[in-house]
Amino acid sequence: MREMSTSSNLGFAKAQETTSVHHLLFRPSFPGEMRLSIRLAYLFLYNLLQFCGHTWIFANMTARFLTFGGDALADTFYAVGVVMSLCQLLSVLELFHIADGIEKARLLPRFVQVMTRNFLLFMVIVSQEEVQSKPVVCAQFYLWNILDLLRYPHVLLCLMGTDSFGMLWARYTLSIPIYIMSVITEGACVTVWHSLRARELRLEKWNKKIKRK
Repeated sequence: MREMSTSSNLGFAKAQETTSVHHLLFRPSFPGEMRLSIRLAYLFLYNLLQFCGHTWIFANMTARFLTFGGDALADTFYAVGVVMSLCQLLSVLELFHIADGIEKARLLPRFVQVMTRNFLLFMVIVSQEEVQSKPVVCAQFYLWNILDLLRYPHVLLCLMGTDSFGMLWARYTLSIPIYIMSVITEGACVTVWHSLRARELRLEKWNKKIKRK
């Protein structure tokens, strides 16, 4: 009877927490609750937008790969590059979320992740057309999307108070090997960029040398 009572109390507390979050999001009654509800609603919409964007990218890449096979690898950036760029630019807002206190997370790891992705995307991939058609870009986009598709749904469920152990486990367990592969692929992107830059400089020097002769 004591165990049943404890379980019933836990279930009631969970339902009350969910109702409270829903109330703060959609039915604020006081000025303090109004400010809190606006922040929660903003976070919910932001994470929902990111989830939709990354879902579209992942679905588009997968459909193209199943339709065109290996030929789709070279056109990955041209197909999803704009949406990926928008999602990565929006991710800079997460640094302000943490600094402002509306998102509970450590600032330094998120700062490193966001800045690394934006540097690779805009300084290495967008600025170099030779890199855009490389298969490593497709692999990198896939890994980034999988990581974000594990993170944003978990955040959305937490905001609604309906988080589950399965989603929690996937978010913090499956992301570990994927993150390791992502770091390795990011190193391959930098290597490709460096090799292409070295090739360009060498050929430029050679052409100048030929012109002088």
